[in-house]
Amino acid sequence: MPILSYDSKRDESGLMQLLQEEGEDWSCYFAPHRWGNYCRALAESIVYVAYESEKLCGFCRALKDGEFYIYVCELLVGREHRGNSLGQMLLKRIETDFSDHDVYVMSDADGYYEKIGYKKEGTIYRVK
Repeated sequence: MPILSYDSKRDESGLMQLLQEEGEDWSCYFAPHRWGNYCRALAESIVYVAYESEKLCGFCRALKDGEFYIYVCELLVGREHRGNSLGQMLLKRIETDFSDHDVYVMSDADGYYEKIGYKKEGTIYRVK
């Protein structure tokens, strides 16, 4: 399954569908009054997508600080595609494309990242 760089014309509707299928936890992105903002955030981020049979089934979004760090802030694989290493493939693409940067994951699924061999380093706190 190829991992592709995000293209809004090709991927936007499929990404919206994936987020909606995931449900309420992701509604802050797909709510009608927020979708435009999220599309602008996608345009300014590092985003990769994966397709199976012409359906977008996973994506990863990361932020770059400029020169040193990459912060993965979103990783989502559709329920029916989980357990096939797709999340790892998306993360590996970031590691490969940004091998000269330190890569960190902002996680709300620590167990997953520990399971795939990532080491916990520090903590993130919500300011507001």
